[in-house]
Amino acid sequence: MQTKPPIPLAVLVGIQTPEVDDVAHAASLEELGRLVKTLGYEVVGTVSQRREGTGAGSLLGTGKLAELAAMTGGTGLVGSMAPPPKSKARLRFDGASEAAEPAEPEPEAPRKPDFVIVDHELSPSQIRNLERATGAQVLDRTGVIVEIFHRHANTREAKLQVEMARLKYVAPRLRESSGGGGRQQGPGAGESTLDLDRRKIRDRLAELKEQLDAVQRDSDQRRTGRRDQLRVALVGYTNAGKSSLMRALTGSQVLVEDKLFATLDTTVRTLQPETRPRVLVSDTVGFIKQLPHDLVASFRSTLAEALEASLLLFVVDASDPTYEAQLEVSRSVLREIGADAVPSRLVLNKMDRVDDAARAALIQKHPDAILLSAHRPEDVSALRDTIIAFFEAAMVEDVLVLPYAKQGLIGEVYDSVRVLSEDYDETGRVLKVRGLPGAITRLQRSLAAQ
Repeated sequence: MQTKPPIPLAVLVGIQTPEVDDVAHAASLEELGRLVKTLGYEVVGTVSQRREGTGAGSLLGTGKLAELAAMTGGTGLVGSMAPPPKSKARLRFDGASEAAEPAEPEPEAPRKPDFVIVDHELSPSQIRNLERATGAQVLDRTGVIVEIFHRHANTREAKLQVEMARLKYVAPRLRESSGGGGRQQGPGAGESTLDLDRRKIRDRLAELKEQLDAVQRDSDQRRTGRRDQLRVALVGYTNAGKSSLMRALTGSQVLVEDKLFATLDTTVRTLQPETRPRVLVSDTVGFIKQLPHDLVASFRSTLAEALEASLLLFVVDASDPTYEAQLEVSRSVLREIGADAVPSRLVLNKMDRVDDAARAALIQKHPDAILLSAHRPEDVSALRDTIIAFFEAAMVEDVLVLPYAKQGLIGEVYDSVRVLSEDYDETGRVLKVRGLPGAITRLQRSLAAQ
């Protein structure tokens, strides 16, 4: 009978710079803890320090570094002559296990943390210094997010995008393995092991880009086919409740978990009860502060659902004290991909967790927001009515003539517009319809084509 490996233990490290207040600092560390929990690690301690910046070689001051090393069993010395453990990047690239096996503990001795997780992006030298001082593997915030994305990607497109972002993160952090970094013999002679590994990464990135371009062409074609349909995109911070709202609006069995980044792949479903024309609802990947730039770039095509939607619903966890900062993160990412011009509504979700005083304050601050709980059917029904009213305001009425020779197009007509009445004359079926101007124009061109 196989025994499960022990859960990796982690210590969180945060630097509070002068421009960050106590609430924001505590919220950031709490969020990092949830990210680490999503990886399957257990947080057993936190080290925090106020400093002017995060650029110091060992990140922490001498005293705090010694405190951290005491928790992990390290020497606390950056200049230790002992060989540093392999970097997390090296372990990944060598195909090692996701988490290094902890050393066999002494009888009755408590286990030391396996990982130090830092709430900032670190340089390769900072990672190396912290690993020397602590004797533990060091991951920065970006590394944690990249690792979560890697584990949660399901579709081929998402997997390709994540692998590209992961390799871009890993490449500058590779170090020579402790087994030696001598020169290669044979093909590629003159290259060190490190040079060879980096060249392999460059070749793999080029290969992934070709594959991703092909997959995205197919995705673009599918999106083009939905061009004139009524489309709503749920956008917002990770774990704001988008997937729960998606399930409530569409009746679909989308994944709903109380984890950060439970959804990485865009899901498109039909609003229920179904309308004519149909309304499509998209659930998009959640945002997070300090989202690695390469991941934003890599998921540009996934976020294209937001760019091409007719209406964006910014879903916010109203019970979170830092919801305003989270909302700004979401808007910032969407500005980066050019989706800030799309009409939007603010949805304050999880109102069942908000008391009366906080509710009144939210209403005063955001008078145009939609307040709801995804778990209350009456709230979801009211949101559905709001969505339908938004599209109704943009619709026009017109007449389509469907020639007798093109009766096979009747299904496309019913899918694209609402048919108000039908009649017949010598030319064919005469339909009075209501729909978006673009959809009606497209149908008129199809019906007039020879």
